[in-house]
Amino acid sequence: MTIVFTIASGKGGTGKTTVTSNLGSMLAYYKKRTYILDADVGMANLGLVLGLEKMPVSLHEVLAGKADVHDAIYEGPFGVNVIPSGLSLEGFKDANPDRLRDVMNEIVDECDVLIIDAPAGINHDGIVPLAVADEVILVVIPDISSILDALKTKMLTEMIGGKIRGAILNRVNSEDDDMTKEQIEKMLGVKVIAMIPEDANVRRASASRAPVVLKYPSSGASKAFRKLARDIAGIKETETDKAVESKKKEKFVERLARALFPGVR
Repeated sequence: MTIVFTIASGKGGTGKTTVTSNLGSMLAYYKKRTYILDADVGMANLGLVLGLEKMPVSLHEVLAGKADVHDAIYEGPFGVNVIPSGLSLEGFKDANPDRLRDVMNEIVDECDVLIIDAPAGINHDGIVPLAVADEVILVVIPDISSILDALKTKMLTEMIGGKIRGAILNRVNSEDDDMTKEQIEKMLGVKVIAMIPEDANVRRASASRAPVVLKYPSSGASKAFRKLARDIAGIKETETDKAVESKKKEKFVERLARALFPGVR
């Protein structure tokens, strides 16, 4: 049975699209038929971070009634299906966000998981993604304004009858962050289901038009995204995962030994 997640935040800059692209890619890696859809039709970035910004048909044309949704589906990392929005203002002007529910109905039976990247903030365009989701996941950073804005999004979701799955605490730097996981859970009234560390590799991967889980699989952020995907899909850590991690540790120890004892092989 298909489950629909909407990834939402109260403000921009929390890493909502980064979460969508990496979580969707990892769910596909774990053999879940996964679609990710960029419903942020005004400030579309999902296609950009995945190198799909020049595709001939996007969600803009679909929402404008000019194309079928299946013409706007492209294959991404690990076989994830991506429906990007376009970058042009002309396409944005013609797009009708109210058609999103109809578009979703056309593809929902084709996948195990549908992830919708919602617009940031509280506005008309953002209500439909919140309303159509089985569960909404909030993305926040350890910042009081981010938490308060996410709280408004949570209240709006509940007001329209939606369900909050939990919050993802992104860009965590334990040394500098003033707010703890427990404090954020108390303020939001929801469980923090994942903590993604601050990781320069995320920006490097984005600049390369690839998710960090593909470009830098051994990075701290990638490990956190893999665990999140397993938790959401109800998948236990596989022997392959353990073997990969073990091999990485062995290589690290070997490099460290060569650096400390260059004469030893």
